[in-house]
Formats: sequence, structure tokens, C-alpha cells
Amino acid sequence: MGRHVGDSLRSLRRNGWMSLAAVSAVTVTLLLVGVFMALLLNVNRVTTQVENDVRVRVYIDANTTKADTAQLKGQLSALKDVKTVKYRSRAQELNAIVGDYGDQWKMFAGDKNPLQNVFLVDTASPKATMSVTKQAAKLDHVASASYGGQTAKRLFGAVDTVQNWGIGFTIVLLFVAVFLISNTIRITILSRSDEIGVMRLVGATNAYIRWPFLLEGAWTGLFGSLIPMAVVDAGYSVVYHSFGFTRAANGFSLFPTMPFLVWLDLALAGIGIIIGALGALISMRRFLRI
Repeated sequence: MGRHVGDSLRSLRRNGWMSLAAVSAVTVTLLLVGVFMALLLNVNRVTTQVENDVRVRVYIDANTTKADTAQLKGQLSALKDVKTVKYRSRAQELNAIVGDYGDQWKMFAGDKNPLQNVFLVDTASPKATMSVTKQAAKLDHVASASYGGQTAKRLFGAVDTVQNWGIGFTIVLLFVAVFLISNTIRITILSRSDEIGVMRLVGATNAYIRWPFLLEGAWTGLFGSLIPMAVVDAGYSVVYHSFGFTRAANGFSLFPTMPFLVWLDLALAGIGIIIGALGALISMRRFLRI
């Protein structure tokens, strides 16, 4: 195996320009794959958080007494699939808006506050929000009931579109990288045809002849993954630490840099090695008939 490793590295040096082209193709491919993976994994994380955070907002009639409000809370708590019911006054609602959008909204404090008192209802599952909303809207002293389902559905649809396009584009890039690697290995096989013939004559096994080419493809994929790992790690760290995405005002967050980046780097290295070895296998099958 030590001889095979040495042969594969020498072959990379001997075919310098083609090896560089193959490594560059893998680098560009894995850079885009790494960006897509980081994006899609975090989009899925935020989507899950949005789905779990969907809640029913039950707006209370303006003239409802405290006794009726307490009774309404009991009725909401008794509904099927309701997990918790939390009261929030119109003053608290305004404070939340001021915290999110700025002090200019303080002008509506006091009697100028146009907001309503509200019950925030968490359901046992996101799917139950629609039925709970419909039931809550029929109760006495309820002005209206709504939930973020429509926004969530639009978000989920956009996520599906991004995922489909991202996966399709990634597959195309991976095919291009495999094609370039297979061509590099093909040139190596052709340049060593005499050497391969001699090895056959002296009794070299098929595996002995094939291993250096397989390792050469794997090296190409591994070397091509180094720069994408560094770029993706640096870029993700900047985004995570500099733009306040670690804890957004709505409570959504990205994956922490550790151990997320470790697993992402391992995935990129693994993908690089796999597509490199696959390119070598394609060339060996077509141009190394043994």
C-alpha cells in the first residue's frame, strides 16, 4: 500500500496541469456544495423552528371584563390539542413592537394604543393550529383568531424550491468534477501503458495495477476539498458572529460553529474523496481493460 500511495502522488506530479485542472474543478464544485450545504441545513433548522413556533393569536374584544377574560382563558385551555395559553395585554404587545421596530412606536402608548389584548395559544403540534384557530374564533368575547400558518406555508414552499434547485445544481457540478477527474486518470493510464504492460507480463494482479489510479483520484478529491473547507469555515464564522444571527429577535438561530463546521468539513472531504475515486473507477473501467 505504501508503494501504491507513492505511485499515486508521483502520478499527480507527472501530470501537473491536468491534475491541477481536476483539483480546481473539485475545488469550485465543493466550494459551491459547501455553501449550499451550510445554507440548506440552516434553512431547514430555521424552518423547523418556525414550524414549532407557530401559535394561535386570539384577540379579545375591547370591552371584555376581567372575569370574562379569565373565563375565556379557561375555555381556550379546554380546547383539544391546546398546550398552553398565555395572556398578553395591549401594552405588552406595544412594547414588543417597540423592541422590534424602534422607539418611534412609543407615540401610541397609553390611550392612543390601537392594539388589543391577546391570548397566545401554543398547540400540541403545528398541524393543530388551524383547527384550534377555527374553534377559538367561535368563542364569546373573541374579536378574531389567527395564526402564522400562511406565512409558514409560504416559507416552506420557498425552502422546497431552494432545496430542489440547490440539489439539482450540486448534482450537475459533481458530474462535471467526476468527468474531469476521469479524464485526468485516463491520460495517466495512457502515459503508463508500457509500464502497465510490463507489470502484466511479470504477473502483477489486477488490484496491484488499479490501486495507484484509484488513490490518485482520491487524492485529487481530497486536495480539492481543502480550500472549500477553509473558505466555508471562515465565511460561516463571519456570518455567525458578525451579523447577529446567533439569536434573532424572533428566537430563531443558526447552528453553532462547533461542532457544525467539523461535520461540514468531514462531509466535504468525504464527498471529494468519493467523487475522485468514482472518476478513477470510470476511467479504469473504460481504458484499463485487464
